[in-house]
Amino acid sequence: QVQLVESGGGLVQAGGSLRLSCAASGRTFSTYAMGWFRQAPGKEREFVAAISLSGGRTYYADSVKGRFTISRDNAENTVYLQMNRLKPEDTAVYYCAAAVGYSGTLYTRARDYNYWGQGTQVTVSS
Repeated sequence: QVQLVESGGGLVQAGGSLRLSCAASGRTFSTYAMGWFRQAPGKEREFVAAISLSGGRTYYADSVKGRFTISRDNAENTVYLQMNRLKPEDTAVYYCAAAVGYSGTLYTRARDYNYWGQGTQVTVSS
């Protein structure tokens, strides 16, 4: 089992940047594929980015491709989401998630993830 704690959210102007962090407990972090999702008020939770166990593969939603970068540090049990050129439509609660996976595997569906953090609010003002 793994516990996830997100941090780094906040209020930023359009065009600005934020870096979200997700710290995982336990000694088996490197056995989990990781992902970031977000949920805006009145909307369903949506996929943002995913990264494989080793970090060698990444995948992004079209809406964030070229602006967001997911990365992980298995020695620090942490996954990151660097968000650049933020837009008002990026405003949401951002969640990290962990999925029991295999080498090279990525997951884009929320139902494939086994563990979730509590979320961190990102607000982008226009």
